[in-house]
Amino acid sequence: MAVTAQQVKILRERTGAGMMECKKALVAADGDVDAAAEQMRKSGLARADKKAGRVAAEGVIVIRMSDDGATAAIAEVNCETDFVANGEAFRGFADGVAEAALGARTADLDALLNRSVAGETIEERRRSLVATLGENIRVRRFDRLTSQGSLGHYLHGSRIGVIVALEGGDEALARDLAMHVAASSPAYITAEEVPAEMLAKEREILREQAATEGKPPAIVEKMVEGRLGKYLGAITLLGQPFVKDDQILVAKLVEQRGARVTGFRRYEVGEGIEKPEDDFVAEVMKQVRGASG
Repeated sequence: MAVTAQQVKILRERTGAGMMECKKALVAADGDVDAAAEQMRKSGLARADKKAGRVAAEGVIVIRMSDDGATAAIAEVNCETDFVANGEAFRGFADGVAEAALGARTADLDALLNRSVAGETIEERRRSLVATLGENIRVRRFDRLTSQGSLGHYLHGSRIGVIVALEGGDEALARDLAMHVAASSPAYITAEEVPAEMLAKEREILREQAATEGKPPAIVEKMVEGRLGKYLGAITLLGQPFVKDDQILVAKLVEQRGARVTGFRRYEVGEGIEKPEDDFVAEVMKQVRGASG
C-alpha cells in the first residue's frame, strides 16, 4: 500500500529510526503507525540482544549534583567507538542515566535500569538506542555520595570523573581534591582502609626483595616497614603529595582546612575492560584469500 510522508515523519519521531526503515515497517503494517512502531521495537530489541556480547570499552563519564548540593551521582555509560560516544543521542542517554542515578535510592544497577523516565525504562531506552546506533551500549556502573558538609566534582573531558565528599572544608577544597584524585588515582582514603591480606602480600614481596640485598634480618625488617610506608603513601589519598603543591601532603592540607574526607569515587572510561587486539595483517590476509577464492 502507499505510505504517506506524514506517516513516515510520525514514525521517525517516535522511533528515531531512518526514513527507509520506517517506510518498510509502515508498508508491512499496512500503514498502521502503532503496529509499525511495535514491530520496529521488537526487531530492535532482538538486534540489541545480538550485539550484547560485543566489547563496549569507549563511552563517557557523567556527573550530576543535586540542587541543594548534598548529593552527587557519577555514572559510566559505554559504547564501542568514539564516534558514537561523541554523538548527541548517546550523550543525551548518558545524561539521563546520571539524572536517574541522582534520584535513585538504590545501589543496584538492575534497579536503576528498570527506573522509568519519560514513559519508558532506562533499559528499554538503551536497547532502542542499540538498534538505532548499531553498537552495543551498556550502563556499566554508577554511584552516589551524600554529605552534610561539602561535595566537589571534576570531569577531565568526558573520560575521567571524580566526586569527593567532605566533612567540614568548603566546595573549593572538595573540587581541588577531586582534581587531585583524577590525576593521582588513589585507591583508598587512609592506610587503615587497605585490606589486611593486601598488606600481608605486599610485606612478603618487600621482604623477599630486601633479603636478596644481603642485609641482617633486623635490618631487613626495618627496610620492609620503610618501603611499606612509601607504598601506602602512594596508594592512599591522605598519604599523597597534593598535586597543586607537592610540598604538602593531602592529609596536612585537609587538616589545615578543618576538613575530613568521607568518601570519593573515581571513574575512568573503559577501566579494567579487556579490549581485543586487532590483528591487522591477519585481517588483510583473510580478505585477500577471500577475494582470490
